[in-house]
Amino acid sequence: MSWFESFVLGLVQGLTEFLPISSSAHLRLTAAFAGWHDPGAAFTAITQIGTEAAVLIYFRKDIVRIVSTWLRSLTDRSMRGDHDAQMGWLVIVGSIPIGVLGVTFKDQIEGPFRDLRLIATTLIVMGIVLGIADRLAARDEVGGKHRAAKERKTLRELGVKDGLIFGFCQAMALIPGVSRSGATISGGLLMGYTREAAARYSFLLAIPAVLASGVFELKDAGEGHVSWGPTIFATVIAFGVGYAVIAWFMKFITTKSFMPFVIYRVLLGVLLFVLVAAGVLSPHAGESAG
Repeated sequence: MSWFESFVLGLVQGLTEFLPISSSAHLRLTAAFAGWHDPGAAFTAITQIGTEAAVLIYFRKDIVRIVSTWLRSLTDRSMRGDHDAQMGWLVIVGSIPIGVLGVTFKDQIEGPFRDLRLIATTLIVMGIVLGIADRLAARDEVGGKHRAAKERKTLRELGVKDGLIFGFCQAMALIPGVSRSGATISGGLLMGYTREAAARYSFLLAIPAVLASGVFELKDAGEGHVSWGPTIFATVIAFGVGYAVIAWFMKFITTKSFMPFVIYRVLLGVLLFVLVAAGVLSPHAGESAG
């Protein structure tokens, strides 16, 4: 991998990690469209450490408060009812599904799941799911001619059951094209949570999963055509761009709909199907040398 490739892929990772459009799919597609080798699951997982570092800094006050309260609650029973202590446990509980499924399906994640036809399918299907979830949320927020507006749930109403459902939604993002934020936010909206609550828990829930995945994949970094230097460079680029994107996205979702992302996902998926069917792109483009 050249330094230019690592710069572009780091930029793509930072731009797409927090948007509900799938960063892993875009890394895969960028390489395929450019005629580069597939950067691979290890490169993707490690560069995601950069974007998660952006989450740690952006949500640093929330994270410090949750971690410190959770640690104190381990010895102080009176604090176990505190919302922040409960959030600590809920992040742990919600991380279990992706941890178990990630290890179980590791070979599929690094192989068959990177087929461009599967990515096109997940882009379209999950785009439609996100669109339905967004419409339901909008209907609750504004009400209707014969229907009053409905108050949606906040994170203070999050329990173990919903935390696990969020976790299984996040685990779906092991398949490129699903999108970690897209799946968890869709799940949250369908369960009746506000856009802000679903997005906030989505980002907090991703921290242990992404950091664990990145550390796990460190042993495979530097193998094949991807060397350590470009990987680290791409990770740094992803951090800087990712921080700017997450700050913008958290403001965007408070007043805007997810429909632009829905339309983008569906159009990209359809385009991908057309290019593969026309023979312009191979469904395994770049994999043989990746």
